[in-house]
Amino acid sequence: MPQDRRHTEQGIERKQQLVQAAERQFTQKGFGATRISDICSEAGVAKGLFYWYFPTKASLFGELVRTMRLQLRRAQAAAMHPDASPVMRIRQGAEASVRFMAEHQPYFALLDVERTDDSLAEVMKEGSDVYAADVQRLIRAAQADGSVADGDPTFFVVGVLGSVSSFSHAHRSGRLTMPIDELAHLVGDWVMQALTGRAVAPATGRDAAAP
Repeated sequence: MPQDRRHTEQGIERKQQLVQAAERQFTQKGFGATRISDICSEAGVAKGLFYWYFPTKASLFGELVRTMRLQLRRAQAAAMHPDASPVMRIRQGAEASVRFMAEHQPYFALLDVERTDDSLAEVMKEGSDVYAADVQRLIRAAQADGSVADGDPTFFVVGVLGSVSSFSHAHRSGRLTMPIDELAHLVGDWVMQALTGRAVAPATGRDAAAP
């Protein structure tokens, strides 16, 4: 293997180690209380190496947010059947999002706390904009095929994202204690009813998400 390729792969691995260590430290202590030296100690790397990859602690937080966003979008894409209708793909993506947020509760609890930090606001808004654009494309396609009523797509986007976020937060905070698969199906039902105007009985099986 060429020397530069080995260095590149090692660099990617080191960077990922720092991101993973930062996630553990941030979720335990919060962004403000976590020191760069804490992250380096957690990752098992020298402090000087940190600055080779990240100029500031905030830039590392941004990399963590982008990494988690990519993982969430991959989970959503994996859940969406390529032959499903646009509105069903919205449902499948919403259910996958609820499950992903439950699997990564400490991270999303961290975001709940850090949203008020002005230094982190831009990277968080960047993530919200990406999710909104993904859903809006499907809303427009569902409007085109007649399964969702005409109107401002942004209204529907806010409804879908708000439902996923609010129900996931309620589960994360303990206000909803049902099994996560049940909650995911119920959120899917909620989204479908809101988008199509059709009443849907609460679903308990995986068939509810099938196209």
